[in-house]
Amino acid sequence: MPTIVASEVQKLVETLLHRFGVPAELAEVQTSVLLEAELRGVASHGILRVPRILRRIENGVTNPLATGLHDWTSPGFLKVDGDRGLGPVIATRAIDAIADRALETGVAVAAISNSNHVGMLAWYAERIANRGQTLIGFSTSEALVHPWGGGTAMIGTNPITIGVPTDDGAFVMDTATSIVSMGKIHDYANRGQVIPEGWGVDASGEPSTDPVAVKVGAISPFGGAKGYALGLAFELLVASLTGSALGRDVLGTLDDTEPCTKGDLFIVINGSGGALSAYLDAIRALPPANGFDEVRVPGDRAQSTRAQRLAQGIPVGAEVWAELLQIAEATASKER
Repeated sequence: MPTIVASEVQKLVETLLHRFGVPAELAEVQTSVLLEAELRGVASHGILRVPRILRRIENGVTNPLATGLHDWTSPGFLKVDGDRGLGPVIATRAIDAIADRALETGVAVAAISNSNHVGMLAWYAERIANRGQTLIGFSTSEALVHPWGGGTAMIGTNPITIGVPTDDGAFVMDTATSIVSMGKIHDYANRGQVIPEGWGVDASGEPSTDPVAVKVGAISPFGGAKGYALGLAFELLVASLTGSALGRDVLGTLDDTEPCTKGDLFIVINGSGGALSAYLDAIRALPPANGFDEVRVPGDRAQSTRAQRLAQGIPVGAEVWAELLQIAEATASKER
């Protein structure tokens, strides 16, 4: 597995996006989300997605120029038609708009449809929390998760993020309602590694540690019935407010040819609850339980990994990096 410095990853991805018609400013946004995922150890939402993004542009199901069509249906509610644009581009512009509006209204909501995969939700939560505002974000996906008591994929991984400003930074939580993302299953498959028991089932509904089998089967909900209930609730919440598809009708984040039919929902709340860092530090200072080295709060591991990878480079899957280099060589004539 090669180790690549962050600036080299950024330059290559931005170059490829630009060659496929993405303006420099928009390519920078898309690349930032992918790069941050790699820096924080979330390879499932990192550069392994680049070839698919490029193929979707080439196949006409992603619009490389779109920034989203905004319709304020009420003072605090923004409906966004993504115009098939790059997910991070559409989401960033929408979130910036509601963050500004929340300064006036206290709370503002963006309901996004007809957009592409937004990537790691924590990136948006941290960005807004660093402005001194709170963000709650949801996204849906293809039917990848089996319901509690079933073995057939019917629900999305449906992640949630919460970003809260603190007196010395931001608290950020980002988690799927599945036990793992499908992107991570793909990452394990790309690396030729088995997945832990309990992560998913094969096409016949039987538990499996083979990521290739789980890719065509289903991921399990986290926490059993409780994770299933949350995932289903988020799916209904997002679909009802964005007008996006449900269940098996959601397409476009794992394929190259279908328009993306999932939804994204973001809520920005103005104001800060005050000093929170002392409480978080008190949690970190607790004696660790048996089997643990320390007590962390959500986001600690990601920030530690980020600092390490900025200093030492990013370990990248050899096949993924080779594919990007091959695309770069094949498209050298498209340099704009």
